[in-house]
Amino acid sequence: MEKPAETIREQLMVSNQEFQRLYEEHERYDAQLQQFSHRKFLSEQDQAEEIRLKKLKLRAKDRMEDLVHRAVNVCH
Repeated sequence: MEKPAETIREQLMVSNQEFQRLYEEHERYDAQLQQFSHRKFLSEQDQAEEIRLKKLKLRAKDRMEDLVHRAVNVCH
């Protein structure tokens, strides 16, 4: 029986330091992006920073999903 991805994510949060670090990075980027969403106006510098944070957040998520995918393949 295949383990659902969410179960594997939970296991990785407990057992995999890289996954934990990536999750913390993802959450930190999300919190920083929330600060931008509350502003009515963003300067060019703020817009560039927002784009940079979105890319970093996506990269962290992609790397976490890669770890989940590898863990799923190990279970098979």
